[in-house]
Amino acid sequence: MKKFVIIILITVTSCKKSNLKTIADLPYAIKEVSGIARVKNHKSLWMVNDAGNAPILFAVDEDGTIQHTIKVNAENHDWEELATDDTGNLYIGDFGNNNNERQNLCILKIANADLKSNTPIDAQKITFRYPDQTEFPPQKDQQFFDCEAFFFLKDSLYLFTKSRVDNAYGKTTLYRLPAKPGDYIAEKITTYNTPCNRMTCWVTSADISPDKSKMALLTPTALFVFTDFEGSNFLEGTLKEYKFEFITQKESVFFKDNNTLYLADEYIFGIGGNLYEFALK
Repeated sequence: MKKFVIIILITVTSCKKSNLKTIADLPYAIKEVSGIARVKNHKSLWMVNDAGNAPILFAVDEDGTIQHTIKVNAENHDWEELATDDTGNLYIGDFGNNNNERQNLCILKIANADLKSNTPIDAQKITFRYPDQTEFPPQKDQQFFDCEAFFFLKDSLYLFTKSRVDNAYGKTTLYRLPAKPGDYIAEKITTYNTPCNRMTCWVTSADISPDKSKMALLTPTALFVFTDFEGSNFLEGTLKEYKFEFITQKESVFFKDNNTLYLADEYIFGIGGNLYEFALK
C-alpha cells in the first residue's frame, strides 16, 4: 500500500555497493507488484498486486510478458506476498495491515492444479491473529503488526512483520502458522532488530533458498541474508548485508537458485516497476 511511503533514489556511499541486474520492465498491469514466486512445474513467475487492485494472479515470463492471468474468488484486502510449497501450491499473503487494525488477516492457499485454469478459482483460507496484539489498532509505539513477508518450510508458514514505529522501523517479529486451512493464533518465535531503523529499512519480503541453507529478508535499502542457522532459528544465523545502490519501493524477493534471487519493485513517482536479478557474492 502507498500510505506512508517514502521513495528515495540515491547512491549509497557508506559501504560496498551491491548491483541489481535489471532483466525486465514490468507491464503497467502489475505496477504495484507486491509478491513473486515460481511454483513447481511452471516456467513463469507468478506475481500479484497489493491493496486496491483486483484479485488477480499474473503468470509473467522473465522478459516481463504476461502469459496468463487468473481471477481468485476472494477479496484483495491487501495482498502483500507470495510463497510456494514443495508440491507447487501457491500461498497469497493477504496480511498487509498498515494501520494495525485489521481483524481479518488471511493467507489464501491455491492448489497447483488450479494454476492452469482459464476460469475464476477458489482458494482455501488460513485465517489467523497475533497472540500479542490485544488492541486494534494499538498505540502508535506498539504498531508492530503489519506484515509483508513470509515463506513456506516443511509444513509451516513463517511470517516476518513490518514495523510502523518511529525509530524502530528495523524491528521484525517472526511468527509461525500451519500451512493448512483453519483459524489459528500464530506462534510467536522471536523478535529481531535489523542493523537499520530508518523508514526505508522495514521488512517487505522474505524467502528461503531451495537447499534451505539461506534465508533472505528484503528492505528498500538492502538484502539481509542469514546462513548457518538451525531449524527455524533463522534470525540466529550468520548475517551478511548487501546494500543496494539505489532505494526504491522494493516489495518482492524470491530465490531463483541457491545463489541467485529475483527482486521486484513497485512503479511509483516515475521510478521502479522492474524485475531484477541479484547474485550473492
